Amino acid sequence: MSKTRSDNKSDKVSPDLDTPTDIPQAAVGKISTALNTLVADAFALYLKTKNFHWHVSGRHFHDYHLMLDQQSDAIFATTDQLAERVRKLGGITVRSIGQIAKLQTIQDNDENYVPPREMLRELMEDNKHMAAAMRKAHKLCDDNEDSGTAGLLETFIDETERRTWFLFEASRQEGSNAA
Repeated sequence: MSKTRSDNKSDKVSPDLDTPTDIPQAAVGKISTALNTLVADAFALYLKTKNFHWHVSGRHFHDYHLMLDQQSDAIFATTDQLAERVRKLGGITVRSIGQIAKLQTIQDNDENYVPPREMLRELMEDNKHMAAAMRKAHKLCDDNEDSGTAGLLETFIDETERRTWFLFEASRQEGSNAA
């Protein structure tokens, strides 16, 4: 029986893609898995943020539209750096939208209409989820002495926390001290 592309699934790196590293192969596998999930979640969060950017409406349209555009650009920028980090370690990174769909933990939102405040709150929660996943991956990197990935994640955690903060503030009820 011949193998098709969908049948040819292997976690082994082709000798042509075998990047040298001093990090043990078992650690490369664990870190690559964590980073690939982050890549998938970043793509999912990017597209959700763009979706909300395209479909936001209401009296704060201009401000929300611009904020979501800036945030989506920042999220998208993380995908390449995370995927390239996987390759620097000698791992295999995501190859398709289908693989992203299998790995993502950020839920899509395909609703025809989402009120602006709900958009912001949902994105805030998704960014909090991303920050928590990045911290977990950071710990894995620390445990395996992968300071390069840990340093990259520290920057992305800070950026994700900033997005969370902005979404929180933008989604607060006017005249209210509480969220």
